[in-house]
Amino acid sequence: MEASDKKYGISVALCGVFGLLGIHHFYLGKWLHGLIDFSLTITGCYFAMSNDSDQIILGWSILAIDYIHTIIITIMLLIGAYKDSKGKVITYPGQQLK
Repeated sequence: MEASDKKYGISVALCGVFGLLGIHHFYLGKWLHGLIDFSLTITGCYFAMSNDSDQIILGWSILAIDYIHTIIITIMLLIGAYKDSKGKVITYPGQQLK
């Protein structure tokens, strides 16, 4: 395993602040993943603001899935187990790679 040249602090901060929008994925070079996250958030918000109760439930469900996904990615970043687009690990300060 190799360490990524992407900064740990920036990755975690972007994930924590803009996690639902997927901005951290763009920073890490995972453009498709970022676009999917961004699309889920926009779609979820669109349906959640609807007048139809079925669409509201769908919208909140989509946002909940995106939120759970963001929590998982944040945990993986915090423990130094997430990789950038080149397959290199985003290491926390002092992390030793095996």
